[in-house]
Amino acid sequence: MNAGTRSGGHIRVVSESRRESIASNGVVGMLLFVAAEAMFFAGFISAFTIVRAGSMVWPPPGQPRLPVEATAFNTLVLLASAGCLIWARRAFNRDRESAKKPLTLAMALGAFFVVFQGAEWVAMLGQGLTLTSSTLGSFFYLIVGVHALHVIAALAVLGYTWRRLQRGWLVSSQLATAEVFWYFVVGVWPVLYLTVYL
Repeated sequence: MNAGTRSGGHIRVVSESRRESIASNGVVGMLLFVAAEAMFFAGFISAFTIVRAGSMVWPPPGQPRLPVEATAFNTLVLLASAGCLIWARRAFNRDRESAKKPLTLAMALGAFFVVFQGAEWVAMLGQGLTLTSSTLGSFFYLIVGVHALHVIAALAVLGYTWRRLQRGWLVSSQLATAEVFWYFVVGVWPVLYLTVYL
């Protein structure tokens, strides 16, 4: 932006340079949100670890074992979705049209993760693990359930991003904002898996 001022019969032009931002407002906002959510999950993990360490027997007697192997597979599915999102970013930087396939695949893998977790919950309920059956049940459904809600919300953000991409309206900063949220839900899950399941 230029501003002209008159000084002694001469016009002096003052040029105001604009700074390039390191990250868009959307990315910064999402990073702040993710930082707050990371502390939220850290509180859950700390509480679970303290209760587990104070128990004489874990898991509590009469409670089923958590499906470690099946959930390990589902963890790989979620990690693969992050790989697809990395692929989508690289494709987007080259040619926006070519980002549609990997972004769709990332969402499909994320949706599979949620459905698989839901099926796991139904199976665990059938085996007697409920919110009120034990401390394990309470923590399991609370921690895993809150994460599932985050995955669903992140899927909605990816869906919005995909829609904008389909219409040709998606800009790089919007994709970056969605990436931050998705990488958060993917990154926090292995920590939850290692803490709760093993």
